[in-house]
Amino acid sequence: MQDKFTKILKAISDPTRREIFHALILVTSALPINQIATNFNMTRQGVTKHLKVLENANLVTINSQGRERYCIANAKPLKEVNKWLQFYEQFWDDSLNNLGKYLDES
Repeated sequence: MQDKFTKILKAISDPTRREIFHALILVTSALPINQIATNFNMTRQGVTKHLKVLENANLVTINSQGRERYCIANAKPLKEVNKWLQFYEQFWDDSLNNLGKYLDES
């Protein structure tokens, strides 16, 4: 079983899923799957598969209202990815600063 972090990375690793997620973030409201699908060159079923991966990572919530299914984005799980990346950003900043000090002393 995948941990939450792995699910998030898997979800955002695909360019189509990133584009779907980004579109949902921009509209800041729930969109029906049919409307999302019209913006992509794939079947509704293809979009639904991508949405399921996003939902599995808790990046999207899908709710049914009558016969229509609506999706809304949830960016909060990305905070975990941001924290992970900040560690490496600090690592490289420190490494480059140390290299700069070393070169200045030489």
